[in-house]
Amino acid sequence: MNLLVIGSGGREHALVWKLRQSPRVAKLFCAPGNTGISAQAQCVGLKASDYDALAAFALRESIDLTIVGPEAPLADGIVDLFRSRGLTIFGPTKAAAALEWSKAFAKDFMFRNGIPTAGSTTFDAGQISAARAFLDRSPLPVVLKADGLAAGKGVLICATRQEAHDGLTGMLEAKAFGAAGTTVVIEEYMDGIEASVFAVTDGERFVTLAPAQDHKRVFDDDRGKNTGGMGAYAPTQYVSAEVMDVVRSSIVAPTLRGMAHEGKPYAGCLYVGLMLTNAGPKVVEFNSRFGDPETQVVLPLYDGDLAALLSAAARGSLADAAEGGSGSARSASAVCVVLASAGYPDKYPVGLEIRGLDVAGAMPGVSVFHAGTAWKDGRIVTSGGRVLGVTAAVRGQSLASAIDLAYAAAGKIAFDGMHFRRDIGRKGLAF
Repeated sequence: MNLLVIGSGGREHALVWKLRQSPRVAKLFCAPGNTGISAQAQCVGLKASDYDALAAFALRESIDLTIVGPEAPLADGIVDLFRSRGLTIFGPTKAAAALEWSKAFAKDFMFRNGIPTAGSTTFDAGQISAARAFLDRSPLPVVLKADGLAAGKGVLICATRQEAHDGLTGMLEAKAFGAAGTTVVIEEYMDGIEASVFAVTDGERFVTLAPAQDHKRVFDDDRGKNTGGMGAYAPTQYVSAEVMDVVRSSIVAPTLRGMAHEGKPYAGCLYVGLMLTNAGPKVVEFNSRFGDPETQVVLPLYDGDLAALLSAAARGSLADAAEGGSGSARSASAVCVVLASAGYPDKYPVGLEIRGLDVAGAMPGVSVFHAGTAWKDGRIVTSGGRVLGVTAAVRGQSLASAIDLAYAAAGKIAFDGMHFRRDIGRKGLAF
């Protein structure tokens, strides 16, 4: 097969890395790709937002399957465009991807279909007085969510009334999140442990991958601002086999049935962000694609042929025997530590030389996934806030071994101002 991956981050590097292992893959392209991806796929000088040019490339190069990494192209309808031109593509249509690009749609959908989630009410800019009155009646803490895509940063957990009102002002009046925040979901706070589950689906059947746990806050012990993710580990023992069965039966399966019933069949990767509460698992959010950085730990644990799996899902032909199943390795663990630029998630410098990549990448069990890097004068330099995802995967060993290996590898890499969390995976050591 000839494959095209769309995107340029650590998630896309992990996808390319795993797809390259498939004996079915002949040619592998990535648009636009990044410095690390260029070692495993041919990078194409096309923007991930240039949908017509991407479709033309896929036709010209006889691409058998296109895999969409980031959420924006899905929200813009790239799947609809590719399908209209006879191209096979992995990902949901624009209508189905509303599970991610509209928090209001997702919440209403869950309420209609009896999918467990937090209670909430939605307000737009013309209802700010009603929203303020609702906040005054809401128990604290309370959660505010921008309705649209906000790069993983459109969620505010407010501990006081003042924080809540300031957050509402920022979203609806000051437009802190642009168009994404013109509608706001005010949601009850759920107490529990967060986890993530990916379901690869053809719209009816599905395969779940190893459950993971992300670390969103920038500093140790979940302090500081939310980020795109400072690291992850998998599998998380908080999602036991029994909990996973509940997730499949009470969340994934009814979501797929409900979307099909409403005329928006969902095929692609359904990311289920979970809160593991005393009342059972509940949905925090849906995403319409593989998560970042969870992908960097989930894929190293997948024992199957990823190209075959995604191709079958895109063609509506996942085997009946695979429904609800998992191809993830048993007795294995993976940990990803994100190395970030000074100042991230706020303003940060770029163009800083990165040292030690070859040494870290040569360590057995280690993969260094590039997220924000570039070439400059023959050297690899920083070009983003999240620069690298240092991933360690171990078989037949403990999570502690994977943590130790990931941090040993991270210690081989350096660039000016580099910072990272030092507690990735620690929560999982409770078991």
